[in-house]
Amino acid sequence: MSAPIYNRIALIGLGLIASSMAHAIRRGGLASEITGYARSAETRDTARRINLCDRVCDTAAEAAQDADLVVLCVPVGAMDAVMADIAPVLKPGATVSDVGSVKRHVIDAVQPHIPEGVHFVPAHPLAGTEHSGPEAGFAELYDNRWCLLVPVEGSDRAPVDHLRQLWEGMGANVDEMDADHHDLVLAVTSHAPHLIAYTMVGVADDLRRVTDSEVIKYSAAGFRDFTRIAASDPTMWRDVFLTNKDATLEILGRFTEELFALQRAIRTGDGEHLHQYFTRTRAIRRGIIEAGQDTAAPNFGRETKS
Repeated sequence: MSAPIYNRIALIGLGLIASSMAHAIRRGGLASEITGYARSAETRDTARRINLCDRVCDTAAEAAQDADLVVLCVPVGAMDAVMADIAPVLKPGATVSDVGSVKRHVIDAVQPHIPEGVHFVPAHPLAGTEHSGPEAGFAELYDNRWCLLVPVEGSDRAPVDHLRQLWEGMGANVDEMDADHHDLVLAVTSHAPHLIAYTMVGVADDLRRVTDSEVIKYSAAGFRDFTRIAASDPTMWRDVFLTNKDATLEILGRFTEELFALQRAIRTGDGEHLHQYFTRTRAIRRGIIEAGQDTAAPNFGRETKS
């Protein structure tokens, strides 16, 4: 167990990401104290019952008071209001970060509220499951997953390096990326695939000749993967698509072009085109596995059961 990187860490929002952070921080001894806040009284009660944090507070400002690091773990559409609420209580020298899937919008929403003497280091852990809530978290969620830091212009290096140490202490690989580039990359690797999954499940539901029981009973692996992705938190994904609109629409446009090309190949019986396309995409899939970013084990083999 290493020495604490921060004395007090405040987690604002207590869903899967924050609860997993709490477990990973405790596992690594990375903070002396963890405070937490959730908008829902029911969520706060659950967090208290499972002793998720050292102290669960009834307001975001109370949780952020005297914290050395405040992590915004709320949907990206809520960060503006939350940041405005906690800004007056942030102590000089503190760092504010986040875990949002979109970075340009978060920077535009949060940075204007950052007080003088407080640092802002946006971040995005590329990890998750289809489950949500404070009881869904587990310490191994970030093991060998990537966390992208997106320092704002003019950032001091020390707060960035401290946050890097925290995420590495939680088991993550850490890289840095520009905000706009981040949003384009994530539109390819996460945002568009989620929208496609939601659409495919919606198409299956609309096919009245296929009953619900048949869809469930005969689900092959491909459709099961779609339903797993489509089970993700609807509020979070609504905000992602509305705040990363341009990049997502760009990728969806390219996807549509590729889909039309495959449609044409199937219609014209162009087996060579299909075989070449599938061979190329299979190589990409193998590269993902070789990079250690997927496994057949549940929850990527990271969750341990007692």
